[in-house]
Amino acid sequence: MDDKSYKEYLAEITTFIFDVDGVLTDGTVTVMTNGDMLRRMNIKDGYALKTAKDAGFNICIISGGSNLGVQKRLEGLGITDIYLGAHQKVNQFHEYLSHNNIDPKHVLYMGDDIPDIPVMRLVGLPCCPQDAAIEVKAVSKYISHKGGGKGAARDIIEQIMKVQGNWNGNFDAKYD
Repeated sequence: MDDKSYKEYLAEITTFIFDVDGVLTDGTVTVMTNGDMLRRMNIKDGYALKTAKDAGFNICIISGGSNLGVQKRLEGLGITDIYLGAHQKVNQFHEYLSHNNIDPKHVLYMGDDIPDIPVMRLVGLPCCPQDAAIEVKAVSKYISHKGGGKGAARDIIEQIMKVQGNWNGNFDAKYD
Protein backbone atom coordinates (compact mmCIF):
# COMPACT_ATOMS: atom_id res chain seq x y z
CA MET A 1 0.00 0.00 0.00
CA ASP A 2 1.34 3.42 -0.91
CA ASP A 3 1.28 6.55 1.21
CA LYS A 4 -1.05 8.61 -0.99
CA SER A 5 -4.20 9.93 0.65
CA TYR A 6 -7.34 8.32 -0.75
CA LYS A 7 -8.42 11.79 -1.93
CA GLU A 8 -5.58 11.77 -4.45
CA TYR A 9 -7.31 8.87 -6.24
CA LEU A 10 -10.80 10.39 -6.53
CA ALA A 11 -10.18 12.30 -9.77
CA GLU A 12 -8.87 9.14 -11.49
CA ILE A 13 -11.82 6.82 -10.83
CA THR A 14 -13.90 5.82 -13.86
CA THR A 15 -15.28 2.54 -12.56
CA PHE A 16 -17.14 1.49 -9.43
CA ILE A 17 -17.30 -2.17 -8.42
CA PHE A 18 -19.33 -3.15 -5.38
CA ASP A 19 -19.99 -6.28 -3.39
CA VAL A 20 -23.63 -6.62 -2.29
CA ASP A 21 -24.05 -8.24 1.13
CA GLY A 22 -22.47 -6.05 3.78
CA VAL A 23 -21.86 -3.20 1.31
CA LEU A 24 -25.12 -2.43 -0.51
CA THR A 25 -27.01 -4.22 2.28
CA ASP A 26 -26.38 -4.21 6.02
CA GLY A 27 -25.25 -7.83 5.82
CA THR A 28 -28.27 -9.34 7.51
CA VAL A 29 -30.86 -11.56 5.88
CA THR A 30 -34.39 -12.42 6.91
CA VAL A 31 -34.89 -16.11 6.21
CA MET A 32 -38.42 -16.96 5.14
CA THR A 33 -40.03 -20.35 5.83
CA ASN A 34 -39.71 -21.23 2.13
CA GLY A 35 -35.95 -20.60 2.30
CA ASP A 36 -35.96 -17.24 0.53
CA MET A 37 -33.61 -14.70 2.06
CA LEU A 38 -34.73 -11.08 2.09
CA ARG A 39 -32.24 -8.20 2.06
CA ARG A 40 -32.64 -4.47 2.61
CA MET A 41 -30.93 -1.97 0.32
CA ASN A 42 -30.48 1.75 0.95
CA ILE A 43 -32.41 4.08 -1.38
CA LYS A 44 -29.67 6.73 -1.17
CA ASP A 45 -27.07 4.18 -2.30
CA GLY A 46 -29.42 3.35 -5.18
CA TYR A 47 -29.74 7.02 -6.13
CA ALA A 48 -25.96 7.41 -6.17
CA LEU A 49 -25.47 4.27 -8.27
CA LYS A 50 -28.03 5.44 -10.84
CA THR A 51 -26.59 8.96 -10.86
CA ALA A 52 -23.07 7.61 -11.46
CA LYS A 53 -24.32 5.28 -14.20
CA ASP A 54 -26.20 8.14 -15.88
CA ALA A 55 -23.05 10.30 -15.68
CA GLY A 56 -21.08 7.71 -17.65
CA PHE A 57 -19.24 5.84 -14.90
CA ASN A 58 -18.79 2.11 -15.29
CA ILE A 59 -20.74 0.26 -12.60
CA CYS A 60 -20.21 -3.42 -11.84
CA ILE A 61 -21.50 -5.68 -9.09
CA ILE A 62 -19.57 -8.79 -8.02
CA SER A 63 -21.23 -10.78 -5.26
CA GLY A 64 -21.02 -14.26 -3.83
CA GLY A 65 -24.78 -14.16 -3.25
CA SER A 66 -27.31 -14.94 -5.94
CA ASN A 67 -30.59 -13.33 -4.96
CA LEU A 68 -33.07 -12.63 -7.77
CA GLY A 69 -34.52 -9.66 -5.88
CA VAL A 70 -31.09 -8.04 -5.65
CA GLN A 71 -30.54 -8.58 -9.37
CA LYS A 72 -33.90 -7.01 -10.24
CA ARG A 73 -33.20 -4.00 -7.99
CA LEU A 74 -29.80 -3.41 -9.60
CA GLU A 75 -31.17 -3.85 -13.11
CA GLY A 76 -33.88 -1.32 -12.22
CA LEU A 77 -31.08 1.17 -11.52
CA GLY A 78 -29.68 0.58 -15.00
CA ILE A 79 -26.82 -1.66 -13.92
CA THR A 80 -26.17 -4.41 -16.44
CA ASP A 81 -22.78 -5.75 -15.35
CA ILE A 82 -23.90 -7.95 -12.48
CA TYR A 83 -21.98 -11.06 -11.43
CA LEU A 84 -23.89 -13.01 -8.80
CA GLY A 85 -22.80 -16.34 -7.33
CA ALA A 86 -19.18 -15.25 -7.78
CA HIS A 87 -17.10 -17.14 -5.27
CA GLN A 88 -13.74 -16.43 -6.91
CA LYS A 89 -14.35 -12.72 -7.47
CA VAL A 90 -10.96 -12.15 -9.11
CA ASN A 91 -12.11 -14.15 -12.15
CA GLN A 92 -15.14 -11.91 -12.74
CA PHE A 93 -13.05 -8.83 -12.01
CA HIS A 94 -10.50 -9.72 -14.71
CA GLU A 95 -13.26 -10.67 -17.16
CA TYR A 96 -15.07 -7.37 -16.63
CA LEU A 97 -11.93 -5.21 -16.94
CA SER A 98 -10.71 -7.09 -20.01
CA HIS A 99 -14.09 -6.92 -21.76
CA ASN A 100 -14.38 -3.17 -21.10
CA ASN A 101 -10.69 -2.26 -21.53
CA ILE A 102 -10.43 -0.74 -18.04
CA ASP A 103 -7.16 -0.07 -16.24
CA PRO A 104 -7.38 -1.35 -12.63
CA LYS A 105 -5.82 1.88 -11.32
CA HIS A 106 -9.05 3.68 -12.35
CA VAL A 107 -11.23 1.26 -10.37
CA LEU A 108 -12.81 1.66 -6.95
CA TYR A 109 -13.85 -1.59 -5.29
CA MET A 110 -15.89 -1.59 -2.08
CA GLY A 111 -16.03 -4.82 -0.12
CA ASP A 112 -16.63 -5.78 3.46
CA ASP A 113 -15.29 -9.27 4.10
CA ILE A 114 -12.39 -11.61 3.42
CA PRO A 115 -13.57 -12.86 -0.04
CA ASP A 116 -13.24 -9.23 -1.26
CA ILE A 117 -9.58 -8.83 -0.35
CA PRO A 118 -8.02 -10.44 -3.48
CA VAL A 119 -9.85 -7.96 -5.74
CA MET A 120 -9.22 -5.05 -3.39
CA ARG A 121 -5.48 -5.64 -3.73
CA LEU A 122 -5.74 -5.15 -7.52
CA VAL A 123 -7.58 -1.82 -7.75
CA GLY A 124 -6.57 1.82 -7.50
CA LEU A 125 -8.95 2.63 -4.65
CA PRO A 126 -9.97 -0.21 -2.34
CA CYS A 127 -12.70 0.92 0.08
CA CYS A 128 -14.98 -0.52 2.70
CA PRO A 129 -17.92 0.38 4.92
CA GLN A 130 -17.27 1.38 8.52
CA ASP A 131 -18.45 -2.02 9.79
CA ALA A 132 -16.25 -4.15 7.49
CA ALA A 133 -14.08 -6.97 8.77
CA ILE A 134 -10.80 -5.82 10.32
CA GLU A 135 -8.81 -7.61 7.59
CA VAL A 136 -10.67 -5.62 4.93
CA LYS A 137 -10.08 -2.36 6.76
CA ALA A 138 -6.35 -3.17 6.75
CA VAL A 139 -6.21 -3.22 2.92
CA SER A 140 -8.60 -0.29 2.37
CA LYS A 141 -7.39 3.16 1.35
CA TYR A 142 -10.75 4.59 2.42
CA ILE A 143 -13.06 3.44 5.20
CA SER A 144 -16.45 5.11 4.97
CA HIS A 145 -17.96 6.62 8.10
CA LYS A 146 -21.18 4.85 7.01
CA GLY A 147 -21.98 1.20 7.51
CA GLY A 148 -22.86 -1.34 4.84
CA GLY A 149 -26.39 -0.78 3.57
CA LYS A 150 -26.47 2.54 5.40
CA GLY A 151 -25.03 4.86 2.77
CA ALA A 152 -21.40 3.72 2.41
CA ALA A 153 -21.74 3.41 -1.38
CA ARG A 154 -23.39 6.83 -1.63
CA ASP A 155 -20.64 8.32 0.53
CA ILE A 156 -17.79 7.39 -1.81
CA ILE A 157 -19.71 7.83 -5.08
CA GLU A 158 -20.73 11.34 -4.05
CA GLN A 159 -17.16 12.26 -3.07
CA ILE A 160 -15.79 11.10 -6.42
CA MET A 161 -18.49 12.78 -8.46
CA LYS A 162 -18.06 16.06 -6.57
CA VAL A 163 -14.30 16.04 -7.15
CA GLN A 164 -14.89 15.33 -10.83
CA GLY A 165 -17.54 18.08 -11.01
CA ASN A 166 -20.50 15.95 -12.02
CA TRP A 167 -22.51 15.38 -8.83
CA ASN A 168 -26.00 16.67 -9.53
CA GLY A 169 -26.88 17.19 -5.88
CA ASN A 170 -25.31 20.65 -5.90
CA PHE A 171 -28.43 22.71 -6.52
CA ASP A 172 -28.26 26.46 -6.10
CA ALA A 173 -31.68 27.07 -7.59
CA LYS A 174 -33.69 29.98 -6.26
CA TYR A 175 -37.39 29.48 -5.77
CA ASP A 176 -39.94 32.28 -6.04
